[in-house]
Amino acid sequence: MIDLEHQLKNPVWYSLNETHKKYAVELDGVQFYNPEICPFGAFFDETKTAKASNTYLETSEDFFYVSEHQTPIVDESKVFLERKVNGCQMVLNSLTDVQITEEIVLLDDTFMDEIYDLVWLVMPGYYKKRTFEMGNYYGIFKHGKLVSIAGQRMQTHLFIEVSAVVTHPDYTRKGLAKQLIAYNTKAILKAQKNTYFTYKQGKRSNFSL
Repeated sequence: MIDLEHQLKNPVWYSLNETHKKYAVELDGVQFYNPEICPFGAFFDETKTAKASNTYLETSEDFFYVSEHQTPIVDESKVFLERKVNGCQMVLNSLTDVQITEEIVLLDDTFMDEIYDLVWLVMPGYYKKRTFEMGNYYGIFKHGKLVSIAGQRMQTHLFIEVSAVVTHPDYTRKGLAKQLIAYNTKAILKAQKNTYFTYKQGKRSNFSL
């Protein structure tokens, strides 16, 4: 079996070949998520990306390639690289005792619209309504309103990524996100999988919550 370190060098690729195989769109050796789920693609051979990008662009107006080192080759008459973002993968090593004082709810698909609206309010970008299908989403409500969430995104047999951790601006600095992350990661570890987070800039490291 390929180890965790190797999988995290190309998490989208291994997610689409394992846990999220049902969402995979394969184009000339390049793997993409179904664009209704998540606009992410991955590759090992950058020479394949020009043709694949042109085809995928017919179903998604923009998308992201996730790769450790290689830069995708594109047909510049149809596709252009808008920007490159360096990410830092944080692998959860151990948990501290975070006190859970809020009622945390496992969200079902009846909350898809509320999750989408909250993510786009706080962190607009690549989140799709059906991104919800990639893993469990947990939420905290105040006065009947969803105000904070923490979800799961890329997954393989070895890891689950924690993502979409957002809190409504009116409810920040109350420790809601911290409690949600602790609750979410405990559930992941209980399922005997590793947990990782992705931040902009930096290198992979271990950390404790």
